[in-house]
Amino acid sequence: MTISRRGRGTAGNREARPQTSRGATTIFAQDTANKKNLLLLVQMRWVAVVGQVATIAIVYSWLDVDLPLPAMASVIAFLVGLNVLTLIRLRHTRDVGNVELFVELLLDVAALTVQLCLSGGASNPFVSLYLLQVIIGAVLLEDWSTWALLLVTSACFIGLTVVYRPLAILGQRGADDELFSLHTRGMFICFVLAASLLVFFVTRINRNLRARDLRLAELRQQSAEEHHIVRMGLLASGAAHELGTPLSTLSVIVNDWRRVPALAGDPEILHDLDEMKTQLNRCKSIVTGILLSSGEARGEGTVRTTVRAFIDELVADWRALRNPALLDYVNRFSPDEAIVSDLALKQVIFNVFDNALEASPAWVGVMVERQGGRLIITVNDRGPGFPADIVEHVGKPYRSTKGRPGSGLGLFLVVNVVRKLGGTVAAANAPSRGARVTLTFPLAALSQEAEHG
Repeated sequence: MTISRRGRGTAGNREARPQTSRGATTIFAQDTANKKNLLLLVQMRWVAVVGQVATIAIVYSWLDVDLPLPAMASVIAFLVGLNVLTLIRLRHTRDVGNVELFVELLLDVAALTVQLCLSGGASNPFVSLYLLQVIIGAVLLEDWSTWALLLVTSACFIGLTVVYRPLAILGQRGADDELFSLHTRGMFICFVLAASLLVFFVTRINRNLRARDLRLAELRQQSAEEHHIVRMGLLASGAAHELGTPLSTLSVIVNDWRRVPALAGDPEILHDLDEMKTQLNRCKSIVTGILLSSGEARGEGTVRTTVRAFIDELVADWRALRNPALLDYVNRFSPDEAIVSDLALKQVIFNVFDNALEASPAWVGVMVERQGGRLIITVNDRGPGFPADIVEHVGKPYRSTKGRPGSGLGLFLVVNVVRKLGGTVAAANAPSRGARVTLTFPLAALSQEAEHG
């Protein structure tokens, strides 16, 4: 699995979409807010449908006003069909732009205009509902589309003063005072309806906008952290290149010393030389791992394996290198699954093991299990546990209890690499004593290259 290719997808491709990281995150958050706001428009349209049905029934039956029921029913059917189509589209897309919101509001204005034209035109008290459409447009839309919506509603209002079907009261109650009384009651109903809808939907829209701003802040923080990791990776890669030559030189010198008669005859010196050779080989292996993890010779660093085999081998390697006093290792992952691993993933888990060993030299516990489509690795220790600020801000750089320069980067790298794979890292203190770090990996991300490689 190539870590550098594991970033989560953005909100889709657009012709005018900026190619910068900050631009992509901004548009992703904006699209999410627009989708929620479109769902609010759908809800408002359902309210409009119910309200129109109730109003038509009351006006026609109770107030004895003659209305063209088939034509008005067809407008209501149009709104229902528009809502159904909108909901279907929202299931198959993640992008909702300003133009779509503008068109949806225009269709609502058109439906309202037809209903008003069939029921008295500009003299209908519900004509003030145009203002509701304009206010919602001012909250949701860009400037140009808000002004366009205002011009359209103004034109519709003017048109209704010329083209409309006059209201006709059935029976003997067609006097002017009855019409005035009807108009007054309609204005009151319209005011209550518009005010209630405004309070409800504007507060919901503001909540969506606040959620968008929070998401934007999180995405920008994530982008900054990933930029920090790139710089660290470049530094590590450069250092690995620079260290390669002196390590090779030292290895040659040690081999030459072994052939010197005065040294070869001393068993204690030979033992020391063997130990130096072992440590040099380990340093060269670490340098090679850094180069592989930073993207060089990537094809040599990836390995096809299974989850159980990968974790078993990883734990065995860590046990041999670190020699912990007691490692309580349980692998309950079942059924097994094919994955592609590389040194970066191995190093991530090594870092968590190393932190647990440093906090608790006497005992480290590792539990591996499967929960649905996820791999869960839980690492426990019996150390002093995490301070409250570390648990609250797990994975933030330079937050550590070790007090050394550069401390806190290990867990920071762990969190970001796991996040690249679509997983999570959770840190907590055990109820009695010690700390617990839980790594969660989606198996789909780990096995993707195994299936398509």
